[in-house]
Amino acid sequence: MTRLTISPSERLHALDAVRAYALLLGIVLHAIMSFVPVSGLWPIHDTHPSLALGLLSFAIHVFRMTTFFLIAGFFARMSFHRRGIWGFVRDRLQRIGLPLVIGWPILFTLIGLVLIWASDLPNGVPISRAPAWLPALPNFPLTHLWFLYVLLEIYVAMLLLRSAIVWLDASGALRAFLDRLFAAIMRNPLAPLLLAIPIGIAFSLDPTWTSSVGVRTPDRSLVTNAQAWIGFGTAFGVGWLLHRQVDLLRFFERRWLWNLVAALALILISFVLSGVMISAPGAPKLPVSFATLRLVSIVLYALGIWISTFAFVGLALRFMSGFSRMRRYLADASYWLYLIHLPIVMALQVAVSQLDWPGPIKFATILVVALPLMLASYHLLVRFTIVGVVLNGRRAPRETAPAAAVTGSAVS
Repeated sequence: MTRLTISPSERLHALDAVRAYALLLGIVLHAIMSFVPVSGLWPIHDTHPSLALGLLSFAIHVFRMTTFFLIAGFFARMSFHRRGIWGFVRDRLQRIGLPLVIGWPILFTLIGLVLIWASDLPNGVPISRAPAWLPALPNFPLTHLWFLYVLLEIYVAMLLLRSAIVWLDASGALRAFLDRLFAAIMRNPLAPLLLAIPIGIAFSLDPTWTSSVGVRTPDRSLVTNAQAWIGFGTAFGVGWLLHRQVDLLRFFERRWLWNLVAALALILISFVLSGVMISAPGAPKLPVSFATLRLVSIVLYALGIWISTFAFVGLALRFMSGFSRMRRYLADASYWLYLIHLPIVMALQVAVSQLDWPGPIKFATILVVALPLMLASYHLLVRFTIVGVVLNGRRAPRETAPAAAVTGSAVS
């Protein structure tokens, strides 16, 4: 059989773009949340909710974090073999652990101030509900930094698992078998369906799960829930194994169009089912039972997670494999932008929430104001400073910086 070959140096530009855009889409997602016409999802409620923005947030939420953890697993193995185990541990503690420890108290304080401001609005969340956000172990409001906490947990688990396999598999026969099995799965067009089985089972075991929730994130607890471990741990493991056989990325690229069409269809159907399930208790009798509807929703959503992840990665491999100074800049900036964005975005949501403007106009205004401010802070305070070294592992040379940067390495 002819073996496909792929140049890692050629393709890392595309994977860097995937990692950066996964983080940047998180900013877009959080900017939308005050406009989603579902109560209880976000502490700020705009006076002009938007169904179209609700669909956009739903679509982003389906694949964004699974894609991020897949790419994180890919680059984690690359870093591990480049630095060795102790170099890898030091690098992860610097670039993941340190931002979590230093950034959390600052960002949590700022977010708390915004929530106090929002509570005074006619449609704001009463301040009496604030105690639910206060640290009380094991409950702990990790906010949007939960992904750093989960990454650290997964790094530890992966290092322990790898050490056990290396110790038990001295001949390498087991690893060779696992590589062959993984390659057979990834070459099969049904790979997304097979990978969806674990998270689908996790959804089915949660009686309160709905597709509007997706994979439950541990943003309010130091005890990571099973869905996050299964969903994001599986994605990280797939990324780790992909780095062992980089040639398999070709199959993402070859099937990008089919995966994209299927992903759009699954996301749209899942969105409609989500609305049906939310309104089901007060709606007329449905032609099928609620249990059947829930099972269909679980299957479609779990499959949608992986097909949309494959589509997103495939799109980048197909159209972003070449070097781009702008994409390189965004790849470096995206981590900082994601770390600092939430209090800024939430403050802007409060500021526009009472204006008599259409929801999409307000949403666009939030992004137009927030992104240049955050990019300016990166360029002036981070890119050429010790903060940039901590976050990106190196200091950016001034002579390579774009002359006018208005729009990452992100977390690996």
